[in-house]
Amino acid sequence: MADATTIKPLNLDEEAFLRALGRVMAYLPRVVDADMVAEQDITGIEYTVLMHLSEAPHNQLRMSDLANACGLSLSGMTRVVKRLEEQSLVLREKCPDDGRAWLAVLTSAGWTRLKQAWPTNLASVRRHIFSRLEGCDVAAAARVLERIAPV
Repeated sequence: MADATTIKPLNLDEEAFLRALGRVMAYLPRVVDADMVAEQDITGIEYTVLMHLSEAPHNQLRMSDLANACGLSLSGMTRVVKRLEEQSLVLREKCPDDGRAWLAVLTSAGWTRLKQAWPTNLASVRRHIFSRLEGCDVAAAARVLERIAPV
């Protein structure tokens, strides 16, 4: 472990960036989730699960891969998928290559729900993020963030 006496303290710009990033990380999921629940009766994380499944080969992912893609623990993902399964938006199936693993599979009802919710998600993201970045180099900002959390 590093010795606190040998680590260079954050300068004012680094401290401001770190605090602003923390606020953004807390703020965005909360406001997008509120918009999604109010207009679509689906949470932001449920929408994100449907989105990742829609982009996956054969519209299915191992539960562990889906959890990683969404930034959730496996148990957290299991709870989200269970809610989606109760609405017939997702199915859980045993993985054919690995009897210990489960797949989450997007259903046709899940596709329909995703398409219904997409305009609300897009409007929310535009309102809460991109409307505030006018004049900023969004591509450069994306590259900076990808340095922190590579794809």
